[in-house]
Amino acid sequence: MIDPFAEIPVPFPPTIIVRDAHENPKKCSVLPLKGRRDLVFVNYPSGQRPDLTGYVRLAAEGPELSFADAKAGLLLLDASWRWAKVMNRDYQDVPPRSLHGYVTAYPRVSKLGTDPSNGLASVEALYLAYHILGRPILGLLDHYRWASEFLALNGLTVERTQPIPS
Repeated sequence: MIDPFAEIPVPFPPTIIVRDAHENPKKCSVLPLKGRRDLVFVNYPSGQRPDLTGYVRLAAEGPELSFADAKAGLLLLDASWRWAKVMNRDYQDVPPRSLHGYVTAYPRVSKLGTDPSNGLASVEALYLAYHILGRPILGLLDHYRWASEFLALNGLTVERTQPIPS
């Protein structure tokens, strides 16, 4: 993938995506974004944990993410909801931030009933977080099969999804 921001300095910490080894690469919604300068992918479990000072963790529960978090780095745990619960234990020290009031377009089928009602696909959560924080959303949904449905379900239009000027 070509990084549309290759010549633009990134004015915020890179988003760290911790990706569970159990996650099927064919079902992974953020893997097509690998190679962007604003994203760092880390495997889980991993021997080396990145420095998460100044980061907030996207989570199903917790205070809502807001523009007040704009200078913070984002930590996104990419896994099925079953494995995300396990991963969350290792990152409890990173303050959680939630995304309330949004609906996923990803066709989830949980045989164990582990999906929270407010759960989103990782790329959906990343897109919404960038949108809320005023970060560039260009290209985030380009490879997401359910992008149009996701935007429509959440009342987002092309005009509303443009980056907020700084």
